[in-house]
Amino acid sequence: MWPVDEQICQLSKTVGERLKARGWSITCAESCTGGLVAAYLTEIAGSSAYFERGFVTYSNQAKQELLEVSATTLENHGAVSAQTVIEMAKGALKAAQAEVALSISGIAGPDGGTEQKPVGTVWFGWTSKDGLVLSEVRQFDGDRHCVRQQAARHALTVVLEKFL
Repeated sequence: MWPVDEQICQLSKTVGERLKARGWSITCAESCTGGLVAAYLTEIAGSSAYFERGFVTYSNQAKQELLEVSATTLENHGAVSAQTVIEMAKGALKAAQAEVALSISGIAGPDGGTEQKPVGTVWFGWTSKDGLVLSEVRQFDGDRHCVRQQAARHALTVVLEKFL
């Protein structure tokens, strides 16, 4: 059993209620969180009313095949970049035929960080069917578990604040 954060569960429930009220669905394209946001969304009973599918695209190949992320984008900017998360979110939105999509790509650690992108660096992308596109980078502290939990919380918080 994965350690459930009750605050994120409550946030997920609120996101779900707002999606359901609008008749909308959400999808996720996750890399460093490995499906954690999808897990929180589906932790809520009745989530099938607004969540049909998500994408865990840990490798660059998966990002290209499932989400249509450009090889050029990955080569020029890397997997942990604004350009990549925007393409991930747009690809997920299209593939899932959802109204809202979020994407996450980062370095959860404990290894893999660089001077330019240290451990805890996480890029987020969001998009909607009405054309709103956002991206943001955050630097989180803590171990791998903490980085992933903070990333999941932030991704859902922005959905609630900016898209619902």
